[in-house]
Amino acid sequence: MVKKLIISFFILTMLCASAVYAQFTSEEVTEFEKWEKFLEEAEVTESKQMQGRTAVTSPWVITLEKDGITQKALWKNPSGRMGGFIEGWEWEIAAYRLSKYLHLNMVPPTVERRFKGDRGSCQYWVEGYRSLMEILEKQEKKPSYKIIWWNRSLYLQRAFDSLIANEDRHQNQYLVSDDWRMILIDHSRAFRQGGRYNKRLMYGKDGIKGNEEFKQLPMIFVEKLKGLDEETLKAVVGEYLKPKEIEAVLIRKDLILKEIDDQIKAIGEDKFYYVLQ
Repeated sequence: MVKKLIISFFILTMLCASAVYAQFTSEEVTEFEKWEKFLEEAEVTESKQMQGRTAVTSPWVITLEKDGITQKALWKNPSGRMGGFIEGWEWEIAAYRLSKYLHLNMVPPTVERRFKGDRGSCQYWVEGYRSLMEILEKQEKKPSYKIIWWNRSLYLQRAFDSLIANEDRHQNQYLVSDDWRMILIDHSRAFRQGGRYNKRLMYGKDGIKGNEEFKQLPMIFVEKLKGLDEETLKAVVGEYLKPKEIEAVLIRKDLILKEIDDQIKAIGEDKFYYVLQ
């Protein structure tokens, strides 16, 4: 009996620890402001433009150096229609700022920076992660005790992409750590407005991308979402969203909260909410 209790306590401890590391770790999040300043101020020492099928917006991988610290970053400035899609570098910054406000903490630090005389977004280059596509191609299986937290990360991603109307989430835009934490990149096709984007969510019941629901969400994410009004949203995203884009986000916010209410009625608050430390 004592042995079973010890084993059960060990498993519970492992699961609780995993909850903390569903996205960027709490230690990494505390470094975000430091990296924002670094991305804005550090000197560019190397640069190489990405090309090919997976680099539609032709971004630059730049190496930054300041005070003996060297770090790679991704700079891009797409604007207008490219490859059949409307692109905007400003949406990269708005997505990061909104991720921070909502305690999502799945988007790497992203700031505005001039490069070669042009304005654009500059995002911290995350090392040591692989794309979800690589993992699926190798048919790797996640540990059984990580499944619940991986699913929760997926639900969180779906809720976030629904809020920002990100129509371009594909397998190369999920970065996965060795311990199965999820990071989200590439938001230059987000913040759609008007038409179907104000009537249907990207995910959820009857979602644009199919019935892929968000069955569980962290309580803090939902509370921050509820508090997102026009004034707060403007303060969070600054100049990087236009008035119509802000209006569209708030419309989708109400649609998400309606879905959340429906889920809670179906399964109860205790099964829907969880605490993400």
